Amino acid sequence: MGRLAAAPPLAYFPVMARFDEIVSDFAILEDWDERYKYLIDLGRSLAPYPEEKRDDAHKVKGCASQVWLHWERADGRLDFAGDSDAHIVKGLVALLLALYSGKSPQEIYAVDADAALAPLDLAAHLTPQRSNGLSAMVRRIRSIAAEEALRRT
Repeated sequence: MGRLAAAPPLAYFPVMARFDEIVSDFAILEDWDERYKYLIDLGRSLAPYPEEKRDDAHKVKGCASQVWLHWERADGRLDFAGDSDAHIVKGLVALLLALYSGKSPQEIYAVDADAALAPLDLAAHLTPQRSNGLSAMVRRIRSIAAEEALRRT
């Protein structure tokens, strides 16, 4: 399985598992206890998030847990780093970073998160608070992409 056996990343903006690998890994896991553990492992694979970026400017509003996102633009693409104080939510952060990181603002804005996440069936297995938090993270990433696209025009 793609990410389950991978070594932990060392870089600040790690090379993430590809989103399609995560979807494939998820499909192999037979029950939701295993899938929750996998999400937690994804979160643990994130590079340490810098303390100086744990501020209001990087905090995602609308999440019950604390979530922070940092981004940098390189070669027209956005690289994201993120963290949360809740294990499952940190895994959701890792999932979204795999979906969005390394894409241009236009590519990010074109991603239909609901369609991309549908094969994982998260909506049926997350609490309403976590589902709302996931939506808030997607909105924040899309907002960052829109802001970055405007900066380059």
